Amino acid sequence: MSDNLFTKEENDYIRKDFPLLNNREIIYMDNAATTQKPVQVMDSWRRYYDEYNANPFRGVYGLSVDATECYEDSRSAVAGFIGAGSSSEIVFTRNASESINLLASSLCDMIIKPGDEIIVSIAEHHSNFLPWQQAAKRLGAKIVFFECEEDGEFKAGKLKELINDKTKLLAITHLSNVLGRINDIKTFADICHEKDVIISVDGAQSVPHIPVDVKALDVDFLQFSGHKMLAPMGIGVLYGKGELLEKMPPYMYGGEMIETVTRDGATFAEVPHKFEAGTVNVGGAYALAEAIRYYEKTGFEKIMARERALTKAAMERIDAIEGISVIGSQNAEDHEGIITFLVDGVHPHDVAAIMDAEGVCVRAGHHCAQPLLQYLYDIREKKNTGGISTTRISLAFYNTLEEVDRMAEALAKIRPEMGIV
Repeated sequence: MSDNLFTKEENDYIRKDFPLLNNREIIYMDNAATTQKPVQVMDSWRRYYDEYNANPFRGVYGLSVDATECYEDSRSAVAGFIGAGSSSEIVFTRNASESINLLASSLCDMIIKPGDEIIVSIAEHHSNFLPWQQAAKRLGAKIVFFECEEDGEFKAGKLKELINDKTKLLAITHLSNVLGRINDIKTFADICHEKDVIISVDGAQSVPHIPVDVKALDVDFLQFSGHKMLAPMGIGVLYGKGELLEKMPPYMYGGEMIETVTRDGATFAEVPHKFEAGTVNVGGAYALAEAIRYYEKTGFEKIMARERALTKAAMERIDAIEGISVIGSQNAEDHEGIITFLVDGVHPHDVAAIMDAEGVCVRAGHHCAQPLLQYLYDIREKKNTGGISTTRISLAFYNTLEEVDRMAEALAKIRPEMGIV
């Protein structure tokens, strides 16, 4: 671990941009749920409304043109950030959940027939399971689960066994919000495309923490949310290969997604606008572009080095505390900033409440991944107080080693304070 990653000067330099971290006496370790926002991002959001606010696209006056440029420049920034071939492959939504729902409606209506199969990994957030489940029910298709090993690894051989002539799509996360493990998406994409199967990837946890290049990965679709990567809530992204987006019907209908409307029908706008009905969130997109610039200025090399060093330190300290078991891999390198665990004899909600009293913000519950936790619970055949609930810490580059130490100190007090020896 490089000492210069966590000098006081370096910590202060990084944290100075995050007002909440400087104004509240808390240790924030719930970054997988939502990240804190740097002042530059929130200033950009305000700047849009102070200087450029108007309804974009149809207006011919200057201010409306400015708003349109803000929106489309933001789309270009997103395309460049994830390596898309064109800004037209970027659809703005409210969040990753809406992006997936768009696909489960528009794409599935186009490709799914009765008897077809949709493969979904067992590790999916409910947002990347429920839309496919409902689409399968609506269209007479079947959900097939791609199951991981106990350490969270998804094996390519198992995927090959699942794919058959009825398989139309694989939905899988790039980085699990419970296990913290990066999946081998490029290999999975190659397997899918050999069989003409579409691959849709949830990038909500990966895009904020590791470099993601959609062309290099060769994914057909990828979704992520702005609020998990320093931007405001209410802005999300759907990336899709242009040829697929062109074929898909609109998901919602209304203003701005049409070219012409008559009494008898309508013609729709070009991609991506045919998927963006109604007044769009220009301020959110503008702030997301600023968040991207913040990532690029900070650099993923530094972000990854800090987060991996913090994860290693946290794993070492947790391993040293009696009565705590980590879910998934026991190796720190398999946890990209996310560590989920059980405290023997203590319900996860009690763990989170006790840690909150110590000023440490962690997440407790099923993390919107009940099928995964039930699956791991079943294969472990080990009872625990929380049932399929767990406690999770999730780290970001603005966390510090001192915070990891304080988190571990608070965690070590829980069982003794509960009278468990």
